[in-house]
Amino acid sequence: MTINFTPRGVCSRLITITVENGIVEDVKFTGGCNGNTQGISMLVKGMRVEDVIQRLDKIDCGGRGTSCPDQLAKALKTIQ
Repeated sequence: MTINFTPRGVCSRLITITVENGIVEDVKFTGGCNGNTQGISMLVKGMRVEDVIQRLDKIDCGGRGTSCPDQLAKALKTIQ
């Protein structure tokens, strides 16, 4: 399953996520800090959705109350 999620409160404009059998297969961020979002994408590849949510939920970026990792966790919560 592939979903497109529009993040809020961060620099990235779109997160495209592919999940198969509860495992994150691929994550692509459009916009945001390219190096950081590529790193996040590579780190979560192959992880269970629940584990990604647990690790990334509520991470804050610069006092915004959210971050690209937090938005990824929110996106994954929509498919649980």
